[in-house]
Amino acid sequence: MSTVLSVTKRETGHRSTLTQLRKGGAIPAVIYGYKVDSTPISIAAKDFKKSIQKNGQNSVFSLELEGKKVNAVVSEIQQCSLKDEVNHIDFLAINMAEELEADVPIKLLGQSVGVSEGGILMQPNLELKVKVKPTELPESIDVDISSLKIGESLTVADIRDATPVEIISEDDYMLVTIVAPVSVEEETTENEEGQESV
Repeated sequence: MSTVLSVTKRETGHRSTLTQLRKGGAIPAVIYGYKVDSTPISIAAKDFKKSIQKNGQNSVFSLELEGKKVNAVVSEIQQCSLKDEVNHIDFLAINMAEELEADVPIKLLGQSVGVSEGGILMQPNLELKVKVKPTELPESIDVDISSLKIGESLTVADIRDATPVEIISEDDYMLVTIVAPVSVEEETTENEEGQESV
């Protein structure tokens, strides 16, 4: 079910205009895509935040703009790292009948056996690219890592068949790996060997 949000067309241009918008509790944004010319808009920050908390960032938004409703998904969010505030949003207008490509966060489930034994968990990639109908877009892709031992890894090939949506990312796309810790003894031995060879 889409979330209905009211948006307002805005004038582009001066940075001071954007600052005023943000001070007034609005977020500058843009909408483009299916049957929509690129249009600068603004949206109430509290409404957007409430919607994200309730439905997640990957939900479909029904944007009301000048009496017209446009189905859209969030393409990009720019945030201020210092204040944890949203500075700008890109909305992509979509055709609800067609599949779309989207980046979905990877959610690791369980406690790895390897980590329990002292291994270090490495997650080189935080998102997966999927192809799915807008109404079926997941908030995250769950990956069970509980059986992973030290030296073992998981790639897309390991989860593709068990994932309910089509994953576009390549089979060798690394999701998580458990690496062996470097012990103090090993470090000491390496240092001694290095000193002897000098």
